[in-house]
Amino acid sequence: MLKTALTFGETELPADPFAAFEIWLREAESTELNDPNAMSLASVDADGLPDVRTVLLKGVDARGFVFYTNFESRKGEELLGQRKAALLFHWKSRRRQVRVRGTIEIVSDAEADAYFQTRARVSRLGAWASQQSRPLASREELEQRVAELDRRFPGDDIPRPPHWSGLRVIPVQFEFWQDGAFRLHDSYRLVKDESGEWAATRLNP
Repeated sequence: MLKTALTFGETELPADPFAAFEIWLREAESTELNDPNAMSLASVDADGLPDVRTVLLKGVDARGFVFYTNFESRKGEELLGQRKAALLFHWKSRRRQVRVRGTIEIVSDAEADAYFQTRARVSRLGAWASQQSRPLASREELEQRVAELDRRFPGDDIPRPPHWSGLRVIPVQFEFWQDGAFRLHDSYRLVKDESGEWAATRLNP
């Protein structure tokens, strides 16, 4: 077992997993061709059946990992129902991955409003138009709803839908994984100890 207040791993990552994640994310941004902020998001439904999909990370700090979604979608209902989630970042170009497990909280209205206004106009209309995860008769039906909303909101002042906001995954555990030769990988789990410090434990590959 390795417990350190300074660094962990062969590349001496900071003991703070958020700082370590930021380093790996910045490095991935220089080599990943598409969406280095893409993450697999796992949830569990009311029957205990797991579900997973890919979403985009839109913010990370010491409070957690933020993404945005329709709360009336399947993912929104599952996450708000169970208030637990897991994330996986896989950066193939770097042969690295980070796993995160934690609890869920809703971001503030101010955070959600600020992010919503950064989205392209059609994307904001789409947040109103899409009844996410529900059956859709045709592509034309969706495009018709977008056209109707375009007439309803002719300018750039499009309010955020009440059912659309952000969720923050508050980590209770991290795992950092680096590919190694002959599948002798380097893997570390970080968990908060009783003093509030993150303790790193090396795992078998």
